[in-house]
Amino acid sequence: MVSESVENLCLKARQAVAQGNHEEARQLYLQALGLKSDSPDVHYGLATVCFLLSDLPSAAYHFKEVTRLDPLRAGAHINLGAVYNRLDQVDEAIQVLRRGIALDTHRAEGYYNLGLAYRRKKQIDLAIQAYQEATRLNPRMPDAHLNLANAFLDKGMYVQALTHYKKSLEIRPNWEKAEQGLVQAEAALEASRNVAGQSSTSPSATEKSPQAAVAATAVLDPERTVDPNLHGALLTTLHRATIETENHGRSFLQILEKEIEPAIKELSSCLLYPDSSVSELDECVQKFESAMQSMRSAQRSLQSSMDQVRAMGERLINS
Repeated sequence: MVSESVENLCLKARQAVAQGNHEEARQLYLQALGLKSDSPDVHYGLATVCFLLSDLPSAAYHFKEVTRLDPLRAGAHINLGAVYNRLDQVDEAIQVLRRGIALDTHRAEGYYNLGLAYRRKKQIDLAIQAYQEATRLNPRMPDAHLNLANAFLDKGMYVQALTHYKKSLEIRPNWEKAEQGLVQAEAALEASRNVAGQSSTSPSATEKSPQAAVAATAVLDPERTVDPNLHGALLTTLHRATIETENHGRSFLQILEKEIEPAIKELSSCLLYPDSSVSELDECVQKFESAMQSMRSAQRSLQSSMDQVRAMGERLINS
């Protein structure tokens, strides 16, 4: 009997919400809660109505009750995090959002709200990671693209910012916030290019010695011929150095794909998810540092081979 009455009250409350009668819905949910105070569904419905009525403290209370009564309900954790963001309780928001994401890694809104929280704490890199995951899971989320663009703009990454401002406008045309951001990013990119252009045309960069001019002419001389008899040994050494450089280049790419990228993903997961222990985080950091050392070693080998090829080429030109 009680469960039927609660069910009927909740049904009427949902109908009231659909008709825009949010206060009526709240009163119906409160009646249902009086009959069954430990129902997570009633608390969830009441929390949603309180949020729609901008009663954020009450919404937070009832979403928190849902997480207590039904701790595996990911949506309750994520919605509680969204409310905490609105209440400017950022640390609490990050904690519950991480929990919600750990329960359901496919909730784009969870990553989006986590990005909002990180950006409020000025942790822009973590915010970018969270927004990127939100746009990956839901490419049609304009707010995620907008906030990702804003974060890239903060970092001075203007090309990436432009990409996501444009994407948000594709999804939501004539959106004033995105249009303003796009103009700002375009202006910042143009300014940075102007500065770079001025640097490249400075006297120290443009003035060349006669020897340098002659060397440049020699490099571009289309009439230059190579004598196999005269330059045979040098050509053989250059060929071997080129092959070695190509091998080092492949090795460098393999380290990026098989060591750096997996290490970054594991480290990001440890940072984003709350259930990672200290030992797991330490292991992820060590794996990342080891991958970075491998990459630096491969980079040095590649650079050395490239320098050798360049030196052989110059010897060939000047011989």
